[in-house]
Amino acid sequence: MAPAMTSCERVLAAINHESYDRVPLDIWATPEVWVKLRDHFGPDADIGKALHIDGFAGIGPRYIGPPAAPVPDGESVDFWGIRRRNIDYGTGVYSEIYHWPLAFAKTIDDLDRYQWPSADWFDYSQMEADAKALGREKAIQCGYMAIFYHHNMLRGLEASLVDPLLEPEFTKELLRRLGEFFYQHHLRMFEAAGRHIDVCQVTDDFGTQTGPMIGMGVFREFYRPHMQRFIDLCRSFDIKVMHHDDGGIRPFIPDLVEMGIDILNPIQWKCPGMDREELKREFGGKLCFHGGVENQEILPFGTEEDVRAEVRRNIDLLASDGTGYILCSCHCIQPVTPVGNIIAMYDEAWKYGKR
Repeated sequence: MAPAMTSCERVLAAINHESYDRVPLDIWATPEVWVKLRDHFGPDADIGKALHIDGFAGIGPRYIGPPAAPVPDGESVDFWGIRRRNIDYGTGVYSEIYHWPLAFAKTIDDLDRYQWPSADWFDYSQMEADAKALGREKAIQCGYMAIFYHHNMLRGLEASLVDPLLEPEFTKELLRRLGEFFYQHHLRMFEAAGRHIDVCQVTDDFGTQTGPMIGMGVFREFYRPHMQRFIDLCRSFDIKVMHHDDGGIRPFIPDLVEMGIDILNPIQWKCPGMDREELKREFGGKLCFHGGVENQEILPFGTEEDVRAEVRRNIDLLASDGTGYILCSCHCIQPVTPVGNIIAMYDEAWKYGKR
């Protein structure tokens, strides 16, 4: 076993496929789950410390762009003009899009009428000071580039899926403008604080419960070139790349590895092609896996011993070589999850991950 490490050292060791003192832990959870955890541990408790969470710290610029349009209570609008409202599903409240600002667009002239965000809408001057203030207790994450996902949110899911097939030139121009904002915005962030940043997300949502949402031909023609540019930008600042992608994304993984991603999340192993042992065997030398703990059945509805067994299984498979794994649920812990199961998950990971 390696000597005791800080959370930052432990996480970076996993990403770099180096030895660590124990498997590092992260937490993704809905707001309702955080309320339940505060009720359990107490309002002033350090929940991260209680659960042995390593996780990431984050920095970003300050928004100074045009003011957002007013919206009713329970709704929100971001600088893209994407509007959301809270929907209560009975098991949790989610902020869902109801207005897609480019849903109307049919031509490139329509794209000209949209107010595209600019890197000038942000103040990057405090980012380095913010990073220094965080210290090096935790690895620092900064940035989020998800070109397919933002295509979905700007146009609506159905329109974005048929755009490449019906309107390829329109789609390429939309993605060019979207990609250029991402690139310039992140270039400014990295120039401001890049030497302090450990990880950036070049991420997306190409998968469903049963397999890919789009074909590999569409991915390679329309989205991969932009993602490659983003990954190359991160690498030019020696920043590691994390890629989040739900569902059955097995066909994409060889491309993602070739493109240069370092961390793959969330390893939804019940989906087709996402067998953990196979993924570790084929890609474990190049990828650090993040996630893995099944949170649609086992974490919310299993017993505490089911959860502990699931944790051990993930460590045995995804950290079989003693590194290259950050344990977390495979997406946000849901409100229906018992607090006892959450505690069991992190307690078992902390104990079993030391071996």
